[in-house]
Amino acid sequence: MYQLLNARYGDTVALIASALPPLLWSAYELIKTRRLDAISILVVSGILFTVAATAMGGSPRLIQIRDALVTGVIGLMFLGSLALPKPMIFYLARATQARNTAEGASKFETLWLRPGVPGVFRLMTAVWGVGLVLQTALMCWLAWIWPISRYLLLSPFISYGIFGAMMAWSLWYGNRRKTLGEMRDARRAQAKPSATPSRPNA
Repeated sequence: MYQLLNARYGDTVALIASALPPLLWSAYELIKTRRLDAISILVVSGILFTVAATAMGGSPRLIQIRDALVTGVIGLMFLGSLALPKPMIFYLARATQARNTAEGASKFETLWLRPGVPGVFRLMTAVWGVGLVLQTALMCWLAWIWPISRYLLLSPFISYGIFGAMMAWSLWYGNRRKTLGEMRDARRAQAKPSATPSRPNA
């Protein structure tokens, strides 16, 4: 889309037009599933930022890094939520569970009371916050040194690669903590004395 329109209409118009395919796809997914996911929210937020930047006379470079800036703001929100009683990842995970099952939210509140669980959510929130901020810094740097066409071609692979790496780490770390918790519970159950009295020898 950018390559087709750039020569005739210039960078700004071509960049705005290049945002139409993901916007249409997000609209289709919303109509189909009637549910907003994280990727759709990022895409729509980035496009709204594009409209705002264009209205303010934003440069093509500013429009180019719209998605990265939205991601950076979300990363800062993750880091800021560490000062709250419960970090953002806990609320996001609870919302997902509440959407899947009727008892999901209450079960998640109970999960928070288990030893070690708050630390797990805080570490995951910190990793995601730092990762998203670093991703934004990288994408802004690449937008500065690369031609626009190269950035548009390669930036999705880089962004989703970083996102996928953090997701893979989260799944590995969550499963590891779950396994360790189950092993700890099993050891406690074995160490707990039996409540059934032993029968006397005849």
